[in-house]
Amino acid sequence: MSFTAPILLLCLLAVPAAVALYLWLDDRRDARAAAWAPTPLLGNMVHRPPAWRRHAPMILLLAGLTLLLVGFARPNATITVKKQDATVVLVLDVSGSIAAKDSTPTRLVAARTAAIRYIDGLPKGYRMSVITFSDHTTLASPPTHDLDRVRAVIERARTGPQGTALADAVARAVAVARAVPAKPGSKRPPAVVVVFSDGGQTAGRVTPQQAAQQARTAGIPVTTVSVGTTDGIVEQPVKGGFMERIQVPVKPAVLQTIARTSGGQFVAGARSADPKSTYHELGSRVGHRRKEVEVTSVAAAGGLVFMLAGAVLSGVWFRRVV
Repeated sequence: MSFTAPILLLCLLAVPAAVALYLWLDDRRDARAAAWAPTPLLGNMVHRPPAWRRHAPMILLLAGLTLLLVGFARPNATITVKKQDATVVLVLDVSGSIAAKDSTPTRLVAARTAAIRYIDGLPKGYRMSVITFSDHTTLASPPTHDLDRVRAVIERARTGPQGTALADAVARAVAVARAVPAKPGSKRPPAVVVVFSDGGQTAGRVTPQQAAQQARTAGIPVTTVSVGTTDGIVEQPVKGGFMERIQVPVKPAVLQTIARTSGGQFVAGARSADPKSTYHELGSRVGHRRKEVEVTSVAAAGGLVFMLAGAVLSGVWFRRVV
């Protein structure tokens, strides 16, 4: 423990002075009592409480005074607290198949709703990034503490081309998380990638196995959330004013492979996505740091409690404050 104003600890000299004064007054009280009758007869004339009971209120008052005087010096305690430094990268599929309406009202809306839950549940101090992808990847929001910006990016997301560069998006998310600088004297903040997709890999240069291995090597687990069902269908216009119906069943196998290989979790269905589970795992890797906090209020409160307890006991037992 340290003190912001250690010179004020000299005020503690008042405590032994108060003890000496109390003992002197106690002796005077005995002397005055002896003046009324011989000491052997006092026990028959008045009830003398046990020594512990006579002195307990004053001990509590002195303890309270000591804590109050210590509070004057503004004590500081060093405590261990959890670091609030981590990165969450949300990866949102905006390929053409994500427009299917087998999830209410669409796969995209279901994915955006689940992503918003991750934003709302983000622990204080963590940063978040957003990557969207179809046949190419886009860094929609770099890692930031501005969650309003992240939320706006998610809410503005719209479907694009039919291609799905899923593994490329995962690889880029890992690269974004790794690029977050470490604070001086600290390691790079831990990170997690959360992917919302209907699965499948129809574009891109990176294979799912390669992307997952990159994540595992970097120590960044990938949680994958499948969006949609096996009955997904999208419609697109063709020449002649007709609409073409394309079957786009969800393909969880690729998502499962990425999650398993990277050390993350696979979640079946956007409604089942649980931010608390993801953040709990991330929090276990955040670590701790030592922090110095002022405990003046604690010392003052403790002092007042002790003094109040001493005054109450003295009033109940002896009908006086001390």
